[in-house]
Amino acid sequence: MSKLTPVTILTGFLGSGKTTLLKRILNEQHGMKIAVIENEFGEENIDNEILVQDGREQIVQMSNGCICCTIRGDLVVALSQLMTQRDAGEIGFDRVVIETTGVANPGPVAQTFFMDDEIASRYLLDAVITLVDAKHANLQLDKQEEAQRQVGFADAIFITKADLVDEADVAELRHRLLHMNPRAPVRTAHFGEAPIETIFDLRGFNLNEKLEIDPDFLRAEAEEHDHDHGHAHGEHCGDDCGHDHHDHHHGHDHHHHHHHTDRIGSFVFRSERPFNYAKLEEFLSGILSVYGENLLRYKGVLYMDAVDRKVVFQGVHQLMGSDIGAKWGDETPGTKMVFIGVDLPKDAILKGLATCLA
Repeated sequence: MSKLTPVTILTGFLGSGKTTLLKRILNEQHGMKIAVIENEFGEENIDNEILVQDGREQIVQMSNGCICCTIRGDLVVALSQLMTQRDAGEIGFDRVVIETTGVANPGPVAQTFFMDDEIASRYLLDAVITLVDAKHANLQLDKQEEAQRQVGFADAIFITKADLVDEADVAELRHRLLHMNPRAPVRTAHFGEAPIETIFDLRGFNLNEKLEIDPDFLRAEAEEHDHDHGHAHGEHCGDDCGHDHHDHHHGHDHHHHHHHTDRIGSFVFRSERPFNYAKLEEFLSGILSVYGENLLRYKGVLYMDAVDRKVVFQGVHQLMGSDIGAKWGDETPGTKMVFIGVDLPKDAILKGLATCLA
């Protein structure tokens, strides 16, 4: 069985710089052969500049050994076609980048890698990378739910065109993105410049034991709770409290923050008490059946009463996977879960999770 080919989904709203970043990746001397699947409608096509031959055929070889495939339809067909041609020795590639159309929700693209067995047996979804244009982001995020979903789904976020706005605006945008998705590192990319290791092999969809949550997000939560001890069992408040209380701490750069009522938000559940396995399983399956479409990404490292190891779980919409991880060792056992979604009933979910504790 050949090893799985990693796939990166590159998303971002119209004009956020996806093509610029892609061109830079394709022109860089990194020795990787990359197959690009463009699912674009009416945006600038990448083949204008870098393709060697004209694009009458669907799959085109580029000057640096990369290949480009433009799809107007089914992603599964395009991925299968690439594999078939590679198996036949007609083309060669080590990884795939899918550039989505600017108005696309990356959710269905991500789900393809879990729902289609043939695709899942050959490809590994590595990460969703979202580009956010510093100049237009706030307006796009206010008006377009797809732009919010792109942020909610991301494993890594790059702010582009930061040179066009002042530093305070970038800081405030970062703060807003953090509350929508505290598990994606936010960096700035100038004219598509971003180190390859911040784009590839991020293992965002791996069931690994690292649950990266931006420390600023956790610190903000902790500050909010200094003057609010009403929560039980280390339950932590997430994004909607952040908007009001944040003004006390850094009012100078986030004073506009409360104007944005983002439908996409995140919250974290933490506890040092173990979960009862049966109760948690029943509760989570109920949450997924009711709110699955609204849950974009969720991930956790869980402390379970009947297991002496970490239990790692993550999911996209209704598709959830879990795995037994390492022993706790010197670490104090504890649960940390992050949920990112659209209009989720945060308090109900946090209270429900607390009732599943042993």
